[in-house]
Amino acid sequence: MTVEVLSLGCRLNLCESEQLRAGLAGAGDLVVVNSCAVTTEAVRQTRQAIRRARKAHPGARLLVTGCAAEVERDMLAAMPEVDGLVANEDKLDLSKYLLPGEGLGLGRLQGTLAADQPGLPRSPPARGSSPPVPGTKVHTRAFVEVQNGCDHSCTFCVIPQGRGPSRSRSIGAVLEDVARHLDAGAREVVLTGVDLTSWGADLPGTPALGALATAILAAFPTLLRLRMSSIDGAEVDRELFELLAGEGRVMPHLHLSLQSGDDLILKRMKRRHSRGDAIALVEALRARRGDLSVGADIIAGFPTEDEAMHRNSLAAVAELGVVHGHVFPFSPRPGTPAARMPRIDPARARARAAELRAAVAEQRGRWLAGLVGRPLSVLAESDGTGHAENFAPVRLPSGAAPRSVMTLVPQKIVEGMLA
Repeated sequence: MTVEVLSLGCRLNLCESEQLRAGLAGAGDLVVVNSCAVTTEAVRQTRQAIRRARKAHPGARLLVTGCAAEVERDMLAAMPEVDGLVANEDKLDLSKYLLPGEGLGLGRLQGTLAADQPGLPRSPPARGSSPPVPGTKVHTRAFVEVQNGCDHSCTFCVIPQGRGPSRSRSIGAVLEDVARHLDAGAREVVLTGVDLTSWGADLPGTPALGALATAILAAFPTLLRLRMSSIDGAEVDRELFELLAGEGRVMPHLHLSLQSGDDLILKRMKRRHSRGDAIALVEALRARRGDLSVGADIIAGFPTEDEAMHRNSLAAVAELGVVHGHVFPFSPRPGTPAARMPRIDPARARARAAELRAAVAEQRGRWLAGLVGRPLSVLAESDGTGHAENFAPVRLPSGAAPRSVMTLVPQKIVEGMLA
């Protein structure tokens, strides 16, 4: 009996897939595709993964969950390879993956309904947060889900349809999850969510993300590294800013959900920040923490984008010093306002995405060259690689790599060590 979980898309999907992989062990011959719907290409890759999984496991039950199982429900349900869909709302409910009378090895849960019946309508996910599945495999960096869903209405984004409204996990629940990972030996915790910086808005007293980060650091003095996944610069609270600017255990790594470097396009995207806001945030942080590295999500070729607007995005890459880039051409998603806006030529959008990636690569090359000769602390992986505090990828020289993962290695960077 085998269980395989295939994960596409975001870090939150990866986090959830690890929980499913551990929790469903012993559930029988089962393949779960944890899908993504953020772009048309992501949906294509989901369909491709489903077909490949069916060929590799012809006798297994194949269930699909994730955002595409919500947004592209009818299309995926019609695929002959698919046996059923599991709603995002129920993704971490293990019983949804089991047949009647089927158990999970030690009887932790007894199965009820295997999955939603394909094609039946259902309501959006409700508020509330699913608990983590025990027994998750631990890596050098532990991804901890603190928030799910999104209350914003960016004109290009389909994720609220797939994930539902924003739901925050309580501080107590997050601390329990962190403790489990640290007990297993993890040295770095990455806080993740669909709209991470909206954490707390639906909790009593509406705490902000900085309060959660402070609570984690206070509760676990042995935690060596705390890192944030992608954040919305418009939602960075003062406490979080101070931690990013001056707390040594909070990593000097900021990944912004930027999307564009042009103010008019940002307005048409219905983003809540301006180009100047993003630059001011990075400048203020770098004034306090000079080793800060910056990443950004950027959409190329958004509807109505002209050449001057594109040049503004290219200039923003340089002004922000973006060295970790997630760039993709605009992809119209069903039911979003941007899908009804005048599109530019898709080939031009792809060309602009290539230009933006090249601009990020140029910034990254200069940044990596500047790290040569500097001492960094590298969190080692089992293959002899690792990441520094600023998320620079490092190849540890033979003899320097530890025998096991989850070890911090002080290392002076020399030529050839940086990817």
